[in-house]
Amino acid sequence: MSDMEETQGPEGPVAPHRVIGTPPPAPRLLGSTAVAEDGEAREVTAEEGFEEHLEGLPPDDPRVVVHGQRAERVVAACFTLAFISGCGFIAAYVGLGVHTVDKTLRSNLALGTSLSVTLLALGLGALIWVRHLMPDVEETEQRHDLRSDEKERQAFQAYFKEGTANSQFVKRPLVRRTLMLGTLPLIAAPVVLLRDAGPQPGTSLRHTVWSPGRRLLVYGTNTPVTPAQFSAPGSMITIVPDGFQDDEDALTKAAVILIKFRPGELNIPTRYNGSTLIGTMNWTVDNIVAYSKICTHVGCPVALYEQTTHHILCPCHQSTFDAPTGATVIFGPAPRPLPQLPMTVDRQGFLVARSDFTQPVGPSFWERG
Repeated sequence: MSDMEETQGPEGPVAPHRVIGTPPPAPRLLGSTAVAEDGEAREVTAEEGFEEHLEGLPPDDPRVVVHGQRAERVVAACFTLAFISGCGFIAAYVGLGVHTVDKTLRSNLALGTSLSVTLLALGLGALIWVRHLMPDVEETEQRHDLRSDEKERQAFQAYFKEGTANSQFVKRPLVRRTLMLGTLPLIAAPVVLLRDAGPQPGTSLRHTVWSPGRRLLVYGTNTPVTPAQFSAPGSMITIVPDGFQDDEDALTKAAVILIKFRPGELNIPTRYNGSTLIGTMNWTVDNIVAYSKICTHVGCPVALYEQTTHHILCPCHQSTFDAPTGATVIFGPAPRPLPQLPMTVDRQGFLVARSDFTQPVGPSFWERG
């Protein structure tokens, strides 16, 4: 019989033609049909299964045995290489510093190379395992009811045991052990990487470096400002706290915007206390109000201001805050107003903070920290 012919039974074809490059057709599942030597169709028993072939050779042929042993050694070498490179990834992550541009470049190169080799070796080993150690058989499963009867469950158990045997996972301990060895660094890597998570923030996100008497400095020039110097209505400038103008970590929470209003334009500024807006005029100086520059949505800088509408805009997700009424939210995804910084003047007439923000700045989920 040629490779492209079909076996004829009493009722027509009962075995599909052989696809070039695949083993000769052989029964796999309990209940499938095979053709006996006398030409009659019979049902396959659970004890019968697939036997491995290599280009049509019998499984006990020396060439088949040698091919399997050679493939097994290659797979084991790939998994061992994956283990070594995985350990190298962990060593590079722990040992290489990232405090300079050159060190960061070297660290990224080492991490990327070692992780790539690990994944490539695991994938290559698995590919060779499947192509050269496991049998190549095409299965077509017919649609059936979701609920299985007892006979189908027994057939599945037999099929599962047969598939386990065909996978060579139990039969070839060298492949099994080197696979577990190769994946061990990938399992251990998250434990090492989690060390960068650091300690829990606790309540540190609720506070900034603003404190009573700390001067407001103009961002860029780092000079203090008086109410007389900031006298143009409709103006907005960015403010940083004195003593922390070069501290990027502090400025990510403490940056402030000052807005100057004409007399009568500024309504009673508000503090946001839960769901209650509490009015106070003691936090402003000469129609000047200070708000946090960090959006309460996801922390983008609210650096846009419309003089005609008195709206503060976040460019990231279009949250809009009404500046004359305590920066309350009038549009967008921001869940609460911008926190207001209480202000006063010192003996020299410079603007200073009365206290820290009374509400956490930035994204609202920080409040849960």
